[in-house]
Amino acid sequence: MATDDAGDPISPVPPVPPVPRFPDGFLWGVSTSAHQIEGAADERERSVWDVFTAEPGRVKDGSTAAVACDHYHRYREDVALLAGLGVDAYRFSVSWPRVNSPGGLDFYDRLVDELCAAGVRPVPTLFHWDLPASLDWLDRDTAARFADHVSVVTERLGDRVKKWITLNEPAEHTLLGHALGAHAPGKQLLFDALPVAHHQLLAHGLAVRALRAAGAADIGIANSHGPTWPASGEPADMEAAGFYDVLLNRLFAEPVILGEYPEGMGELMPGDDVSADLKVIAEPVDWYGINYYAPTRVGAPGGTDSEYGGLALPAELPFSVREIEGRPTTDFGWPVVPEGLTELLTGFRERYGEKLPPIVITENGCSYEGLDDQDRIAYLDAHLRALHTALESGVDVRGYFVWSLMDNFEWAEGYARRFGLVHVDYSTLERTPKASYHWFRDMLRAQR
Repeated sequence: MATDDAGDPISPVPPVPPVPRFPDGFLWGVSTSAHQIEGAADERERSVWDVFTAEPGRVKDGSTAAVACDHYHRYREDVALLAGLGVDAYRFSVSWPRVNSPGGLDFYDRLVDELCAAGVRPVPTLFHWDLPASLDWLDRDTAARFADHVSVVTERLGDRVKKWITLNEPAEHTLLGHALGAHAPGKQLLFDALPVAHHQLLAHGLAVRALRAAGAADIGIANSHGPTWPASGEPADMEAAGFYDVLLNRLFAEPVILGEYPEGMGELMPGDDVSADLKVIAEPVDWYGINYYAPTRVGAPGGTDSEYGGLALPAELPFSVREIEGRPTTDFGWPVVPEGLTELLTGFRERYGEKLPPIVITENGCSYEGLDDQDRIAYLDAHLRALHTALESGVDVRGYFVWSLMDNFEWAEGYARRFGLVHVDYSTLERTPKASYHWFRDMLRAQR
């Protein structure tokens, strides 16, 4: 028997059982987004994020994504990492400003060809926050312009791309970018940002129609969701939590799934005929994407520690966000709550029943430092077990994508947060697979 330095016997650590087996055909992948990894900013038109990050104080470390991971020039190296990882699919985003620029579509042509040659399925997201600087989601016309963009991309890539995502996280883009001003375009409109939500959802519906017209048959959206936990059973906390849940979860799910806004929200939306818009927004999708990171504990306004993702919340909001105590946290300070994923998925099934499309987890991941990232391994292991529990309870989940393939520009946090399975040295741009990369690779091999 092994002994410690004092000669006392060491009890063997029981081996961690393997991740339960997922169904045959389950789709395994990793995700990135264009603005966070591509770089080559001087080879495309400006986005709202280029404008935002050029303003002093907007990004915590003062950085920009002008170079980022230089994926634009190093995509072949990154596709080789994907092939080595053994994933079925790669979720990336198509930069609208790059598509608008000479040679921009040529880049995505090359990327898709490289992925197909490596046996990795390309899964493009058609909007991931990097709106052309000349456009504004407060304008209804931006939704129609987005549909035109989608048609251009699908005409070029649709012969090889078979799975599409319209938008990524319209809730965060609305809240952080337009209501609170922490993300691009940096507007602080509070509830006057609601038109941004409606126009993004309308853009989604118009994009689905454009994709269908081009022959696409595997379309989804990537919405962020998490359980809302009331701070207590007191009526004021329950009411505040219910409102928060409507604003961050149901407002973006129910128009897509049910074709209606939650009670009281439809009359706040812009346009002469919101009911007609809802018919567009509810164009049937083939699956529904969920990005999951953590639950949110919510109480009545005026409580302590009221912040959202590290951002102090204005006192005039009708809720406050409280700390989830007794849980480990990531380096970003986010609580690690794997069972929240099970709760979220079973709650969706109970709420929406037969109207709920099959689900794909389009993002799940964590920020930790170091190459020997055992905390990330534990995080992914626990969340996959929670996902499997939801499957066993009858939730129809078809795939899982880790955020992210590599460390990248983490929006207003700059380069201070590392979500990647692959480490990026930002001074040399050298890529180094972390322990979690090898763990995920071995887990995938065991699944097959």
